[in-house]
Parts: sequence; structure tokens; C-alpha cells
Amino acid sequence: MKTLKFIKDWALPIAMITGAVAYHPLSYCSFLTPHLIFLMLFVTFSKMSPREMCIHPAHFLLLGIQLFGSLAVYAAVNLYHPVVAQGAFICVIIPTATAAAVITGLLGGNVAFLASYVLLCNIAVAIAAPLLLPIIGHNESIPFWEAFFRICREVAPILLLPLLFAWLIRYMLPKVNAVILGIRNLTFYLWAVALAIVTSKMVKFFAEQENPDYAVELSLAAASLIICVAQFLVGRRIGKHYGDPVSSGQGLGQKNTILAMWMAQAYLNPISSVAPATYILWQNIINSYQLWRKNRISK
Repeated sequence: MKTLKFIKDWALPIAMITGAVAYHPLSYCSFLTPHLIFLMLFVTFSKMSPREMCIHPAHFLLLGIQLFGSLAVYAAVNLYHPVVAQGAFICVIIPTATAAAVITGLLGGNVAFLASYVLLCNIAVAIAAPLLLPIIGHNESIPFWEAFFRICREVAPILLLPLLFAWLIRYMLPKVNAVILGIRNLTFYLWAVALAIVTSKMVKFFAEQENPDYAVELSLAAASLIICVAQFLVGRRIGKHYGDPVSSGQGLGQKNTILAMWMAQAYLNPISSVAPATYILWQNIINSYQLWRKNRISK
């Protein structure tokens, strides 16, 4: 039991260290990443009933910051460096992490509020990403509409089909749905495996890059830190207006970095994936501090 508890408590650093040390063999498993994202969203949506979904006014404010704020951040940072701007853009627009509901519950927030927002922002990003990524990516070798339909074909199913399958199984095969819900921490361990694979791909890129630009990479890390702190603070400020700072703070601040790194590596300059990669570190430091502070206040 102590070994299992140790693995769960340190799953994030273990996954990242594993991906970094064994990057060469694990990088060949990168084709599994979209499938793991699909499974994580499927399990998350399996726990939600359509009747539990409710739209809150705060959802529209958070979503507006994600969609329009990402473009504003991109435009501002692009004046400094286009690749750093891509990393900043992806750190803002990417949807909320499925694991955010767990942290929200531990911090005493409204899990139903966050679950509804996870669904809403995933649908919104599934629609917006195919429109924006071809423009942000500046891939001139691929015509806009070809890039648009390619991203639609690859991104939208990963974000929308899990919802459809989860609700179909929920109502047509309730016993199967019960088995899925009975597997504890399934999303958590899927997330750890996906993190190891994505980390390995990023480390391989850094290890094999011919002309490393450390100034850009440090700028991406710094940009992701500023954006991470800002999103948690803005989210909490919006939530405070509605009497629930925790849920809105997690909804805007805690991102699906696995999806962000994959999308950055697939559709933007691969170096831009440094921003969501370091965002993993920043958001988990903030979450750890929040949990420590809450436990201290409780005691």
C-alpha cells in the first residue's frame, strides 16, 4: 500500500523523469498520445450525466478569456518573437484539464461547475482550433483550407467523440458504464502514461536539435509562468464575484497540457511546445501550494 501511495503521490515527476531518461524508445510511442487523450476524456465524460450539465454566467467569461485572450496574447507577444507567441497562444486557448475536477474537489470547490466547463471549453476548442491553428502556425506549404480540414479531422474527433461515446454507453449499456466508473483513478494513470510519452518526444527534439536556441526556450518557459499565474489569478477573481473562486481559478488556470504539447508539436513550431511543457511544472506548484494552504487552514 505504501508503494502504491508513493507512486500516486509522485506520479507526475516519475512520469516526466521516465520520459526524459527513456526518451528514445518512448518517443516511438507518440502515436498513442491522441488515443490516450481520447480515453481520458471518455472516462471523464462517463461520470457526467447530461442532466448535471448546467451553464453558468462565469463559464462565458472564462471561455471568452480563453478564446479572445489567446489571440490578444499572441498578437502582443508576436511583437517580441513569433515562436514565443505560439507557445503563449497555446497556453491560453487549450481547454481545462480533466484532472482539474479532482483538485477542485480537494480545495472545496464546485465540481459540477467545473465538469460543465470542461465539457463546454472542450467543445469550443474543438471548433476554434481548426480555424486558428493554420493561421497561428504560418505553415505556408499547406493551403489554409487544407490545413483547416486536416486539423478538423484530427482534433475535433479527439475532443467530441469521447462525449458522444460516453453518453451512448451511459444510456445504452449502463452495466458497462458502471464498470468504467468502478475503475478508480483510471484517468490519473492514463494521464501519467501520456505525460511520459509526450515528455520523451520533447526531450528527443531537444537532444537532437541541430541549432538549439536557448534564449527562445527560456523565453517560452518565462512566458508560460506569467500566463499560468495570470490565469489562476484572473479565474479566481471572476469566481470571487460569483462566490466560488476555487472552481473558476482551476477552470481557467489548470490546463490539459498533454493536449497542448501534442497540438504544439503537431501544428505549430515544435519549439513552442516548451511553453506547455513548463506550464506543467508551474500549475502543479500552484496546486501544491493551494492544497498545502488549505490543509494548514483546516488544521
